[in-house]
Amino acid sequence: MHLEPAWLTDGLEHLQQRHLTRPRRLVEPLGNGRSRIDGRDLIDFSTNDYLGLARDSRLADAAAGAPAGAGASPLVSGRSPQYCQLERDVAAFENTPAALLFPSGFAANLGTVAALVTRDDVIFSDRDNHASLIDGCRLSGARVQIYQRDRLDDLADQLAQAASAPRRLIVTDGLFSMDGLLAPLDALCDLADTHDAMVLVDEAHATGTLGASGRGTSELLDVEERVTLRIGTLSKAVGAAGGFAVGTTAFIDHLWHHARPQVFSTALPPATCAAASTGLRLITEAPQRRVHLAELADSFRAHLSRLGLPVPPGPGPIIPVLLSEASAAVDTSAALSKLGFFVPAIRPPTVPQGTARLRVSLSALHSQEDIDRLAEAISSVIPMEARARV
Repeated sequence: MHLEPAWLTDGLEHLQQRHLTRPRRLVEPLGNGRSRIDGRDLIDFSTNDYLGLARDSRLADAAAGAPAGAGASPLVSGRSPQYCQLERDVAAFENTPAALLFPSGFAANLGTVAALVTRDDVIFSDRDNHASLIDGCRLSGARVQIYQRDRLDDLADQLAQAASAPRRLIVTDGLFSMDGLLAPLDALCDLADTHDAMVLVDEAHATGTLGASGRGTSELLDVEERVTLRIGTLSKAVGAAGGFAVGTTAFIDHLWHHARPQVFSTALPPATCAAASTGLRLITEAPQRRVHLAELADSFRAHLSRLGLPVPPGPGPIIPVLLSEASAAVDTSAALSKLGFFVPAIRPPTVPQGTARLRVSLSALHSQEDIDRLAEAISSVIPMEARARV
């Protein structure tokens, strides 16, 4: 076989022709919502550092005194003091009896879904779920039914038809990462109650940003006690790295023994755990960051409305600008870069064909002036057909 076979080079060329290649950028954080990207200083609207904690010196200080590595899986070599403390801190923050850590939010979704069901069971997965949930469904071997959250009558029928399955699991993002929309968790919990199903909610993009205490969509919609398991990440609003699952002690004990990405992965390093514990503490101690973020989101949505652009309903720091074609998204992102803004183009397969977009990701590090300037820049470069979709 050649070192670079035809299927490899042809596949890469096909990506290039369809405007689907992803550049490997060099990014240096500068503070105040700015980054140096491939040598250019830009206002950065790309990151999931929603509260600005990833660049907070207090997290770095907390990590500085702890070991950088863990050595082995926590089931093999045990848990460090920082690891144990972080599990306690996550459980306390989430107001649940127990928590389990994972190497990443992706690993948490992958392992938790696959540990809850088997090939005899049925999963009901939202059409727009994150790739980690989709892969967890596939890994489980269970039968997977896809539902649309605006057609829950169909989901009710699917649940009824699966009445003979030993287990039924409804899986959903809480805050959808590319649309910025909320899952209808109250209605999903009603269906789960009616059909004796479990509910798993991925709170990755809502942890720290939504709810009175920052616990996410489940808290915002007052369904925490009705959700079987909640998944979160420590790499977005918390400002560190890693993922977690929270729930009852029995469910967490089950995952400890059966969630393969946790069983067979090296534990989170003590330094990372120390930083994450500090991030959780700061979320609790400084709710003004979350308030400021919400104000920026409201302001930017109002700007888009005045520009005649579609505005996704609901709260949250993720706001898409729909452009349909991948080439339009790439070109508009490049035009914004020339004006001093980094707003990434999101294209298939991350989103469905024909729904390419800019994904504006707000941070508490941004100012109102940043938001006003971004809206003005978008107004000057947005294709006219994007306005016509309203």
